[in-house]
Amino acid sequence: MPATKVRAKKRTSVATVKSKRRPSGAKVNAKKRMTLPEIKLKAMALGLKPGRMKKTDLIHTVQITEGYTPCFGYSNGSCGHTDCCFMDDCLKINA
Repeated sequence: MPATKVRAKKRTSVATVKSKRRPSGAKVNAKKRMTLPEIKLKAMALGLKPGRMKKTDLIHTVQITEGYTPCFGYSNGSCGHTDCCFMDDCLKINA
């Protein structure tokens, strides 16, 4: 039987793997926009049933449930609610 060559796998560290996943030019500490599945999980954690709601309607419902005014999408480029988790999305919509 002929001998087969076995390649040794190159080991990569966790830091190397993480650096490969980050697109070039991306900001490391940049806030990311919430996706619809993430918003649905937040809504379900609050006891809401999101069903097939649109993103904006779902965010307004979450804001009301948390005791905030449903202001998503009405910021006109500036917002005083710095503790809102939807602020980045809201400002990008109105930019």
